Amino acid sequence: QVQVVESGGGLVQAGGSLRLSCAASGSIESINGMDWYRQAPGKQRELVAAITSKGSSNYADSVKGRFTISRDNAKNTVYLQMNSLKPEDTAVYYCNCMVVTTTLYGKAEFSYWGQGTQVTVSS
Repeated sequence: QVQVVESGGGLVQAGGSLRLSCAASGSIESINGMDWYRQAPGKQRELVAAITSKGSSNYADSVKGRFTISRDNAKNTVYLQMNSLKPEDTAVYYCNCMVVTTTLYGKAEFSYWGQGTQVTVSS
């Protein structure tokens, strides 16, 4: 089994910063994509930032220039540095990991989600 746990959320004033962390543990051969999503009340979950195993990243237009995604492959951990936060960034932030594990039939890739961490930005 694989567990994915986010941390680092909280309450911050507009213009402030937060750093989210997401650590995967368990039966892991390797991790391909690691992504951050967010879901605000009454809205659909949206992709915020994504990073490949080789470090290539992309961002939603709404966070470009303010958020930075990074990862530590040795620790199976992905980070999201969020600067210049705005009230519209308020949401539950979720981490998704595409984990490669060994099964009876060989290696296979599975998607795992964390439980989410609340980020609230006050104006």
